[in-house]
Amino acid sequence: QVQLVESGGGLVQSGESRRLSCAASENILDYNVMAWYRQVPGQQRELLAVLSSHGYANYEDSAKGRFTITRDSAKNMVYLQMTSLKPEDTAVYYCKARSGRRDFWGQGTQVTVSS
Repeated sequence: QVQLVESGGGLVQSGESRRLSCAASENILDYNVMAWYRQVPGQQRELLAVLSSHGYANYEDSAKGRFTITRDSAKNMVYLQMTSLKPEDTAVYYCKARSGRRDFWGQGTQVTVSS
């Protein structure tokens, strides 16, 4: 099964941008969907953006206009470019790969946005 490793989190100032990376151990095009989620302690994991194997991207309202999901299939990498970050974007961000009905998750990377 695929191993996913997120990176790029850290402490950022409100209004700044940050790019998160997700390194996959296998060909990401073999997976129907790659996605980014986030989770705040005590809350459910929240979907942000999905990218199909065909290259179509969709975003939840919380991500539209500020977040962009992209990939580099040659490197088996998926990215989440985040702009105009707000304190409420503070969360652990997770990468997910879906194959059929099976989901594979990374360990997450913490993003903290200070005001």
